[in-house]
Amino acid sequence: MNIPTLQQAEAYLAEAETLNPGPWADHSRHAAIAAAAIAQHHPALNSEAAYILGLLHDIGRREGITDMRHALDGYNFLLGEGYPDAARICMTHSFPIPKVEVFAGGWDCTEDELQIVREYLAGVEFTPYDQLIQLCDTLALPSGVCLMEKRLVDVVMRYGFNDYTLDKWRAFITIQQEFEEVIGRSIYSVLPGVVENSLGGVTG
Repeated sequence: MNIPTLQQAEAYLAEAETLNPGPWADHSRHAAIAAAAIAQHHPALNSEAAYILGLLHDIGRREGITDMRHALDGYNFLLGEGYPDAARICMTHSFPIPKVEVFAGGWDCTEDELQIVREYLAGVEFTPYDQLIQLCDTLALPSGVCLMEKRLVDVVMRYGFNDYTLDKWRAFITIQQEFEEVIGRSIYSVLPGVVENSLGGVTG
């Protein structure tokens, strides 16, 4: 797998946080923690690779406060750095259903850029790493790992519903169930701090 080292990934995230400070960076760190914890129990996944991909899934936010285009910005950045497998995660992490219409937020891309994302998703076949980061993106608040339902409500409170919201939620639940079948236990049994982060605090 062609991805940065852990040290390089941490440096990319630190630089991006300096360029665009915000809760997204801590969200990424907690998504990485969740990804590594689940990967430790999955026979087809490497926990360090999972952690690195979790750290970098939102790296496109280095370019500023954006909505959909952070996926394309992250893809272009990591592709330019020579890491196509990490770039892929930037593009796939928001789309458990491979259609641009499922995105929660504004379509702040040009028509040409939107077509690039649409064509990319149409040609992709999700790997376990794609689905792991899709899952962990829905398990991570800036304050820590939480129940999926809390994160899904957090996103809807900020961006609202669209025609695909419920289908997207069902897709996330299906991914969760598939991972639980493989690892032979609830994902929450291997994740740190779920109770504390799910039952209290402001999400930011």
